[in-house]
Amino acid sequence: MIRTAAALALAAGLGLSQSHTMKQGAHRMEITLERLDGETWHVIDPGLVLAQGDRVRFRYRTNFDGFLYVTDLGTSGKYEQLFPREETGQENRVAASKEYQVPATSAAFRVAGPAGHDVVYWMVSPARMSDPGMRPAPSSAPAKASPTLIPRCDDSILRARGDCVDSSAGPKLIPRGEQVPQDMSDAAGRGARDLVVIQEGKSAVISSPAPLSGPVIYQFRLAHK
Repeated sequence: MIRTAAALALAAGLGLSQSHTMKQGAHRMEITLERLDGETWHVIDPGLVLAQGDRVRFRYRTNFDGFLYVTDLGTSGKYEQLFPREETGQENRVAASKEYQVPATSAAFRVAGPAGHDVVYWMVSPARMSDPGMRPAPSSAPAKASPTLIPRCDDSILRARGDCVDSSAGPKLIPRGEQVPQDMSDAAGRGARDLVVIQEGKSAVISSPAPLSGPVIYQFRLAHK
């Protein structure tokens, strides 16, 4: 489970130039993971195996307008809506080519719970999902039981860089038939078509070759000890 915690510092510079990848194709979404080291945020490999108590946040941008919703399935088996909410920011409209951070406030997400993979679901909708149609899934609601996958280091990366990186972590498409948060289930059936994940340095781009006419959903698997 990643929990909201007060951050020690806020990083500036949200107006970074678009990558070459973001300028191509119909609809694209770029996501980057950052960790707070001391008082400084650093971009990290999306598959880096995190430690208990680590504080993280995401940077996010699209090449189209929409509304962003983020829900976490923690290793304890409980869902929790991460964004939008009071502690992480309630304005969830995203504009094309503009970079955002999640949380959108001075808070950060703190890594906690049993070792494994938190599954963070990201949904972008062209229209706002108004209440009660987009009501946060109760944090006490258990998800369908699934095997616990303990993070494992990629030996080649460990030898080359000294970092414990789990290649099964990071941005992923949602496997057919996998359970998703209830309020995102309708989008899951329509949003996974033809999506591809493109790794670009320490960032990833989720791309749809064809224009999106409705919500799209994918996941970010966050590995931690």
